[in-house]
Amino acid sequence: LGLLTTLAGPALAADHAEAPNTSIDPAADIADLFLWENGGGQTVAILTFAGLGGAGGMATYDEDVLYGIHLDTDLDNIEDWTIWVRYGVDGLGNWGVQVTGLPGTGATVIGPVEQVIQTAGGRVWTGLRDDPFSFDLQGFNDTLYTGTLGFDSNRDSLAGTNVTAVVLEFDTAAALGASTQARVWATSSRF
Repeated sequence: LGLLTTLAGPALAADHAEAPNTSIDPAADIADLFLWENGGGQTVAILTFAGLGGAGGMATYDEDVLYGIHLDTDLDNIEDWTIWVRYGVDGLGNWGVQVTGLPGTGATVIGPVEQVIQTAGGRVWTGLRDDPFSFDLQGFNDTLYTGTLGFDSNRDSLAGTNVTAVVLEFDTAAALGASTQARVWATSSRF
């Protein structure tokens, strides 16, 4: 079973704060979406946002942002399954995460941030992590300026930067149903 990662519709923002105005709302700025099947019948999805954070910083949580991971299992570019993620803070200032629609769980997953939340059929974790995306910005700019490829695989312009990540593990068969593939995209919205 394979999951295809595609973007549905036009992109309204870009990765890692490149789009105009993303720096004014880092919590809503999606950096990347990674998906893979772990070989044990589970799919792992990692959604990162609030990129380019400095080392030693704090994770970014915002109770007014809703994140969606959308799966289109019949390939008609309309979501057939959506996983919703949002954050909240209690009266003592402790942050928590709420996940609804996690395939194979049948219930809303609620728990503290920065701890693995085990649930029937899956797991959830969220917190600050080293940005897994790698990019040679100098090589990109050199290539644009000279017309000659100038990338260096040992140069990572994002090294030492952090993102806030939400990691979801869920049952692949429950997500796909009778399908063997899916189109997947992520959204964020402020309300």
